[in-house]
Amino acid sequence: MPELPEVETIANGVDRRVRGDSIVSAWFSGYKEPFKTPPAEMACGLAGMRIGRVYRVGKHIVADLTKKRVRARSAGATRRGKAGAGRSSSEVQAQWIVHLGMTGRLLVSASEVPLPPHTHAVLSLGSGRELRFVDARRFGRLALRTVEDGIFAGPGSEPLTISDADFAALFRGRKLSIKAALLNQKLLHGVGNIYADESLFRAGIRPTRMAGRLSKERLEGLRRALRTVLESAIRAGGSSVSDYVDADGVRGFFQIQHRVYGREGEPCLVCGTRIRRIVLGGRSTHYCPKCQR
Repeated sequence: MPELPEVETIANGVDRRVRGDSIVSAWFSGYKEPFKTPPAEMACGLAGMRIGRVYRVGKHIVADLTKKRVRARSAGATRRGKAGAGRSSSEVQAQWIVHLGMTGRLLVSASEVPLPPHTHAVLSLGSGRELRFVDARRFGRLALRTVEDGIFAGPGSEPLTISDADFAALFRGRKLSIKAALLNQKLLHGVGNIYADESLFRAGIRPTRMAGRLSKERLEGLRRALRTVLESAIRAGGSSVSDYVDADGVRGFFQIQHRVYGREGEPCLVCGTRIRRIVLGGRSTHYCPKCQR
């Protein structure tokens, strides 16, 4: 499943290509699984809208929609989970929310390019291009949110901007493993299996450790490691270990920097001990038994 860096990369790529473009019409497939909003309702609500900023909130891609021109993004605005950056909520009439699920792709294509198999949504744009949602396994979700629903903020805290104090507070008293806590989207949204494993390795914390028993100092180290890993992965365009590609169909490169994820049986790059793989909470978990305590 695409995680925070992959979703950020896709959102940034789509934003560069379609911001300010208008939606002429929208087509949706006959499968019901990808749609949280009925397709006919989405098609009606999207037609005639102008695309404002496209950005990431947790593992969701959010496109702000307006019927008038969007003001330029302010100098201090950031893409990282800031739902309000670059426009006031009063300017936005609706938001198109995309969750990629396990195999979802959001691609910007010329209209003459043949549709890929498993295409479930096509937004025809005034520029002549198309914004396409492709999902082989149909675990992704599409929704149209109106201003009456409120601005979408995601289920949890943003890992790239959370403070040390707020980060530690998320895990206080939690009687579950730190790996499971990192994957809980109601605590931190956007973190998935790959980046939880990689961050725990860099912080020297064994994934089975109980979250509520970690010291303030160890949690501060984990927050710094998590941010470093996520930012490095964003710069590398994400990790392509399965179906992930960016808005142009290009694979990411962070997988070559993985230190534990997917390296079971291989020597640790720090100490030479073989990397172990266990199943924790139903998820594959990779760690070094010597470096992580």
